[in-house]
Amino acid sequence: MKRKNMIAVLLSIFMLLSIFGCGGEFQDRASSDVSQDDSLPDLPESLEDDNDRNVKVLEIEKELMDQLEPMPEKNTGQNIGALLITLANPFWVAMKEAYEKAADEMGVEIEVMAAPTEGDTRSQLETLEAMVAKDFEALIVSPIEPFNLVPGVVKANEKDIKVINLGPPIDKDAVAEAGGHLDGRITVDFEDQGVMGGEYIVERLGDQGGKVAIIQGIPGAGQSEGRTAGAKKVFDNSEKVDLVSVQPGNWDRNTAYNVATNLIQAHPDLKGIFSCNDVMALAAADAMKAAGKRDEMVIVGVDFIPEAQEAIKDGKLDASVGYSMEVYGKAAVVLAMKIIQGHDIPDKVYSPLIIAHQKNIDDFDGFK
Repeated sequence: MKRKNMIAVLLSIFMLLSIFGCGGEFQDRASSDVSQDDSLPDLPESLEDDNDRNVKVLEIEKELMDQLEPMPEKNTGQNIGALLITLANPFWVAMKEAYEKAADEMGVEIEVMAAPTEGDTRSQLETLEAMVAKDFEALIVSPIEPFNLVPGVVKANEKDIKVINLGPPIDKDAVAEAGGHLDGRITVDFEDQGVMGGEYIVERLGDQGGKVAIIQGIPGAGQSEGRTAGAKKVFDNSEKVDLVSVQPGNWDRNTAYNVATNLIQAHPDLKGIFSCNDVMALAAADAMKAAGKRDEMVIVGVDFIPEAQEAIKDGKLDASVGYSMEVYGKAAVVLAMKIIQGHDIPDKVYSPLIIAHQKNIDDFDGFK
């Protein structure tokens, strides 16, 4: 009997030591999970292999490259040109860097050019025509609006330069009517971006709902029209929010600031703003802060540029819908190489989308 009692005591002591010995681990887990929303994904672990690249970037890259299989032959020295909208916008600066990194990785040459401003359609066409006069085997082009680059596309066709349309659409019917064609298309679903941004605002406002507004880019630009349509669809279908205004900000920070200032003056009880890019969303946030209304407002942008990433961390911006520009640029270069090398290609390649907000922003450390 004494032997049994002694065993029981020893077992009890062992169990107590085990519990107290693990106490630190339990405490750490509890404190780290206090502010976590169970509906959000866990934070990714650092990737020691693959250069510490963000896990979400790797997932997006796999999904995009799967669409483009089989891969083209690398290190062929092919000469590719890329025409952006403007390097005055940080989004397109990041795209330039993405193109150059991808070209280096894939072993091809690339030259990146752009129009001076967001709205300079004539200069962008002239830049494309100058690029056609060079010895490029393919051109990756992103138009300011659907029609301004049509003559340049036709001239590229006449020289048998392959033309890939990235992002905002070039009007295919207009190109065909002019006697030309596009050889490839890579983009994101702009309407889905608007839907994701609109849904986030509606969810954040909850049962209280309220008045909301949309700040567009340049009217007629494909990405502006798509994002506006997506957000508008969400707002119109919600019984909790009232869409009171849709106004152009022309992708310009100062214009968007003035638009947002006028919005809050006309609608002092405004509760949400969806902006068709981050530059305008950040301007709207500044305007709301100046009006003393920032804490009463949900503001969402698009593109997830580095400034927006920091603004979300700092609480200045609520959310941004985006995608990996690093992978987007690589996919465009790969697509151009496949076309040059005579591979079969998909009719259209879509980049996956993400939405980053204040609850999950740490998941996107290192996201490019």
